[in-house]
Amino acid sequence: MIGKILGAALGRKLAGPNAEGKGTVIGFLAPAILKRATPALAVTVAAGWGAKKLWDWRRDRSEA
Repeated sequence: MIGKILGAALGRKLAGPNAEGKGTVIGFLAPAILKRATPALAVTVAAGWGAKKLWDWRRDRSEA
């Protein structure tokens, strides 16, 4: 609860005086969105890192 309030206040400050509440809504929803998106993002980054390692390993093997 406190995180949502602080996020809304921060979003309101970042949006500026003419944002008409958009910054408050974004700041209020950002923690929930990030909480749900983080695992998928972590899997994507790990898969990309693994693919890069495999790509480099295969390239180095073919050069030798």
